[in-house]
Amino acid sequence: MKDFELLPAKGQFYKANMHCHTVISDGTLTPEEIKIVYQQQGYSIVAYTDHRTYGWHPELNDENFLALAAFEGDLNQPEEREIGWQNTKTYHINFYDTDPQTGQDWKKELGEIPADYHDTKSINAFVAQMKEKGFLACYNHPYWSLQDYDDYKDLKGFWGMEIYNHGCEHDGLYGFHPQAYDEMLRTGQRLFALATDDNHNREPFTSPLCDSFGGFVMIKAEELTYPAVIHALQEGNFYYSMGPEIKEAYVKDGKLVVKTSPVEKIFVIQQGRDCYKKAVHPGETLTEAEFPLTGNEGYIRIQVKDGRGLFAGTNAYWV
Repeated sequence: MKDFELLPAKGQFYKANMHCHTVISDGTLTPEEIKIVYQQQGYSIVAYTDHRTYGWHPELNDENFLALAAFEGDLNQPEEREIGWQNTKTYHINFYDTDPQTGQDWKKELGEIPADYHDTKSINAFVAQMKEKGFLACYNHPYWSLQDYDDYKDLKGFWGMEIYNHGCEHDGLYGFHPQAYDEMLRTGQRLFALATDDNHNREPFTSPLCDSFGGFVMIKAEELTYPAVIHALQEGNFYYSMGPEIKEAYVKDGKLVVKTSPVEKIFVIQQGRDCYKKAVHPGETLTEAEFPLTGNEGYIRIQVKDGRGLFAGTNAYWV
């Protein structure tokens, strides 16, 4: 087995919220206010994903902050009138622009997903078209969307999916869905895993139901520039988190080495049901683990859990 890095040694980690709503759609804060409050919490990157509205805010960029151009499209079951919104299945997809310097005239018209909910091929075709135009597609919050295996097993061309959505966690304790990620991986889809806020900020920051600062990705990039950050995202040089840190993750001499902030569990999920694991008793912590690999794992992805019950994890890597 060749040596490889799950997270690159070179570069610097930048904290990012990849799902955010402002007053441009149904959020309560302006893009400028989002920048201020997120910088105060140690974030360097925010993707502005307002509903059905492409947004790029280069005026917010400086040496310490980067605004990613994006939008969130949705596609509802046509049966909504008969069954009501509360029971309606929906696809929500974030599209991140890899090159906002080009095509601003036609990009301002983006927002809708011209596809048939019951025709996965039409959804995949639109995702493919957007990929050709320089967008990364992220499949959002399947649990909140009332979707199951049949809704996402045949999706193709997606760059990533939300494994955790902080706003959905507050909506109904259904923000974390690693099972959906593994099910998509096992269909042959090779996509990355994100934790996001999906913040609308309808609750004050002092409220335990505030939907900010709960799900994020740590992007390992050479520098805080649009091209460098997009390259890191395209390569999967990031991990998702609700709080814990994954400081290093690499394979050397057939062994997977993982280094973290203090946690109670370090697990290595595989394509099959076997799992490598290291754990301590409640109240104790560990910060490092080493696991010999056989090469028969299919894929591996690290998932850690700290004493607060918060998770972090890497993308899946095929071995």
